Amino acid sequence: MRNATGGVRSVYRQLAEWLEAQPLSLLHAKQAEADTIFRRLGITFAVYGDEQASERLIPFDLIPRLISAAEWRFLERGIEQRVRALNAFLHDVYHRQEIVRAGRIPAALVNRNLAFLPQMLNFSPPRNVYSHIVGVDLVRTGVEEFFVLEDNLRTPSGVSYLLENRETMMYLFPDLMAEHRVAPVDSYPENLRRTLAAVAPASAKGEPTIVVLSPGIHNSAYFEHAFLADQMGVELVFGSDLFIEDGLLKMRTTRGGARVDVVYRRIDDEYLDPLTFRSESLLGVPGLFDLYRAGVVTIVNAPGAGVADDKAVYSYVPDIVEFYTGRKPILNNVPTWRCGESEHLKYVLEHLAELVVKEVHGSGGYGMLVGPTSTKAEIEAFRERLVARPSKYIAQPTLALSCCPSMTAAGIAPRHVDLRPYVLVGEKIRLTKGGLTRVALKEGSLVVNSSQGGGTKDTWVLED
Repeated sequence: MRNATGGVRSVYRQLAEWLEAQPLSLLHAKQAEADTIFRRLGITFAVYGDEQASERLIPFDLIPRLISAAEWRFLERGIEQRVRALNAFLHDVYHRQEIVRAGRIPAALVNRNLAFLPQMLNFSPPRNVYSHIVGVDLVRTGVEEFFVLEDNLRTPSGVSYLLENRETMMYLFPDLMAEHRVAPVDSYPENLRRTLAAVAPASAKGEPTIVVLSPGIHNSAYFEHAFLADQMGVELVFGSDLFIEDGLLKMRTTRGGARVDVVYRRIDDEYLDPLTFRSESLLGVPGLFDLYRAGVVTIVNAPGAGVADDKAVYSYVPDIVEFYTGRKPILNNVPTWRCGESEHLKYVLEHLAELVVKEVHGSGGYGMLVGPTSTKAEIEAFRERLVARPSKYIAQPTLALSCCPSMTAAGIAPRHVDLRPYVLVGEKIRLTKGGLTRVALKEGSLVVNSSQGGGTKDTWVLED
């Protein structure tokens, strides 16, 4: 909210004056009202491995994060460029691998990548789109300085919280929102449906039938699966609801089997089809992948898209963007040391206390070390893991993430935030004006993940 000299940034001036005028008791009452709304709607997430509280309400902070129209246009250009390049990269690695032949990325990083699927070689999905729903994680480190932390190209979650956060703010503070000319976000479900329809297989007849395939109620994002299916007006299904008959994918209905054209899957690649991937999987549909390769059904996002978004490949994204667009990246990457390379590992081991170390295939804030906030014992324990399997890790400098005013028990206080805008890629690229702002509710913490105690807040992109 504040600039380097401590002054309130112009985009926040009106909100800062409003906050100054509000009695703290009123804000606490509004916060309690928001919590009640979330509880009534069942806006939850599950925490794996936590038997005491396997399902929790997502913490919501009622003070919004503001982004000016000019800042958003800059982010939009950068994100679109990045998403186009990464989809081009995916098509390339499953065909001629020109970027590998050109020596711009190591062959091993692609072909030995755990997310690389040989079954996808020489197959082109409709419109050559591999990642249709993308969530790009960004952090701001200065007034005009943003860095991309991660490109989530597989099954990014959280957009339901974005939409529910906005609904809650419209209910609690309609006048404040009207005074700020906030860009709407409620077109996301319709745009998602359009995007899914646009990548239906050529064999689909008439309006394509779309389903959301969920692994079930125990998944951390089950609320979102049900929410998006409801908002799009399509069926939420489990693997057992789908079957193959007469060379088509069908879902069970009271009137018999109904053809399915597009599967927005929210389950991992390895569980999609027990005949192609993990044979013990009960979550997927036997034979689904063969139908996909035959052009009978479209799977969204495409299997194997994860090869473009692990944390080792991330370090090459500037090269990827330049290779496929012919232009320098608009958005910055965080400098990254790949611990599998000896010189990089040497530096990381000498500076562990200053760095953030992450698993290449990790997510959710698990399996990482934040050096500056870790004890000596934690650092030494992590050092042993790093030395044992260096190629499993990358390291980055600790960034000075920006802060937003947030509600705490003691009143309003700054807390670190990041931002996940959502991108839809079909016949065109659509970017919802806003995003999920995640907030580290613990004082001083840089970890914003819900599984690590983080919450969310509404993101207001202001119109000119």
